[in-house]
Amino acid sequence: MPEPTSVSMSATLAADEALERRRRAGERVLSMASGEIGLPAHPALKERLSAAAGDNAYGPVPGSPALCAAAAGYWGRRGLGIDPGLVVAGPGSKPLLFALLLAIGGDVVVPVPSWVSYPAQARLLGARPLPVPTLPGQGGVPDPERLREAVDLSRAAGRNPRCVVVTVPDNPTGTVAAPATVRRLADAARELDLVIVSDEIYGDLVYDPSSPAVSPAVHAPERTVVTTGLTKNLALGGWRTGVARLPDSDIGRALHTRLVSVASQIWSSPPAPVQAAAAYAFGEPPEITERIASSRRLHQAVARAVAHRFTAVGAALSPVRATCYLYPDFEPLRARLAEAHGVSDGDGLARLLLERHGVGVLPASAFGESGRALRIRAATSRLYGESDEQRTAALRAADPLRLPWIHAAVERVGEVLTDLTGTPVPVSRP
Repeated sequence: MPEPTSVSMSATLAADEALERRRRAGERVLSMASGEIGLPAHPALKERLSAAAGDNAYGPVPGSPALCAAAAGYWGRRGLGIDPGLVVAGPGSKPLLFALLLAIGGDVVVPVPSWVSYPAQARLLGARPLPVPTLPGQGGVPDPERLREAVDLSRAAGRNPRCVVVTVPDNPTGTVAAPATVRRLADAARELDLVIVSDEIYGDLVYDPSSPAVSPAVHAPERTVVTTGLTKNLALGGWRTGVARLPDSDIGRALHTRLVSVASQIWSSPPAPVQAAAAYAFGEPPEITERIASSRRLHQAVARAVAHRFTAVGAALSPVRATCYLYPDFEPLRARLAEAHGVSDGDGLARLLLERHGVGVLPASAFGESGRALRIRAATSRLYGESDEQRTAALRAADPLRLPWIHAAVERVGEVLTDLTGTPVPVSRP
């Protein structure tokens, strides 16, 4: 009997559990490790979930007709029109991505850095993740030229890379790949006969809506699968719903058949009550689009305020254009950190921040980078308050940085960084 595949705990979930243990022990903690969005569910969505509680039948494997039609309309309004029959829903974008990789088969090209689960899922499938670095400030999309080199070398060595996963906008860097880079990626994928799996769950969280992220589906429509969900834009992580848009091509239709077969054996159908609420959300009524716009403004204000604290002490940081993630590089401070704290890599830096200050972040190694990299990912999405009352106030505030609890959290980051580097961070007034 073959040995089971070695599986490590998701770095984000493990960090959350460690912080919660410290919190329960009475320690002061600042949670910046998890990507969970700390905001309440919109009342209209809770009403629809509750109203659909009696929907307890399995339903169609790809998702209800209402949800598939609503998701198709959502993409259509973004210039990616699709037949609802080529939409597949699942219980969260994470299992949907896993099922897609299984349906596509072969090895998986992943950007470096990239979300923690892409390479882990490839390994769970018995495939090999093929890491390809991203261009500076353009996270989520592998450098197209290095992609060609890596795939050619892999195939020459007898491997079988068949897809490339991209994230636009990006987790962990909060950056957005340039349209020209996305186009070159699409060209390379066509030349190499790779399926593109484009994880666009942060697409609605680009700070400037007039300059949205460009999907690879624009340039390689016949081979690009697009996934999204409500976990990030509407803070519904616990509701677990995701949708995939399969391309309208021979590639897409064959993949749709395999994906639905995989889904039928793993989750049977997405949860019916959640589908009802998701269909309403993907229809984008005014109250939902207003909530997303408020969330986007909140993320931008807090993420950029925290980013300023990192750059004030000398860390390098690409301009953040979306999401609630920061990916500061402490390489300019390497000598100082080594001398003052004996820290020489991201793992050591994350450990020091947790043990000395109760600040939870993730090291660059969690995202596929070299162990020597002095980078960390810090998420600001849990700084909006300890209660739904505070979080709602944060959403509604004209200037959320003036709210006492958000101001205190941001200033706490500055205090920790000052202690870490010896460089004072100017204190702002609430």
